[in-house]
Amino acid sequence: MLILVVSFSALTLAVLMAGSAVGQGIYTCVDAKGRKITADRPIAECTDRSQHEVSPTGTVRRVIPPSPTAQERTAIEEKEKQEAEVRLNQVEEKRRERALLSRYPNRAALDKERALALEQINEVIQGGSKRTQELVEQRKSIGLELEFYKKDLTKAPPAIKRRLEENDSNMATQKRFLADHDGEKRRINQRFDGELVKLRPLWGGMAADSTLKKP
Repeated sequence: MLILVVSFSALTLAVLMAGSAVGQGIYTCVDAKGRKITADRPIAECTDRSQHEVSPTGTVRRVIPPSPTAQERTAIEEKEKQEAEVRLNQVEEKRRERALLSRYPNRAALDKERALALEQINEVIQGGSKRTQELVEQRKSIGLELEFYKKDLTKAPPAIKRRLEENDSNMATQKRFLADHDGEKRRINQRFDGELVKLRPLWGGMAADSTLKKP
């Protein structure tokens, strides 16, 4: 590597430029000691400061910024990582949108699948409600048997007490069952409502594209 320390020597610069007639640039900078350095390749002594690449005709081709510090490199890498994640997320979002449009090309398709999902959960809830009503009737029957012991329930036969405890336990289980499925019904509606919000602008874009393609 050819490196010269000069004091703005026109003759030296001319010699270097002549040796670069093929089109190779000349690099110049002022190092930490204040010396003007000229070379035929990027200058190691000036990696911490800006360098100028000069063409054989003497015009500045570009300014090479100083090499980043370790802290700056870490910040650059973190920024590049974040930008890559954003691009990846955008690609993934586009893929999800295409899949959503393929599944629900119009509002009718979305409404049909929502209705089917709700129909299935409603059948389960209806079965649970029927079982709850059976437990209510059973409790009434047990209550009638306990009428005779209402002044002192401790005297009630153990069999009746067990039936009462089982009824209470089954009723509590049934309430949790119905509450869980009511929650599932809400989640189904929330999911389809969320997909509807995403699909509306996508359907609008499809309609606009279709209009533009018409002769």
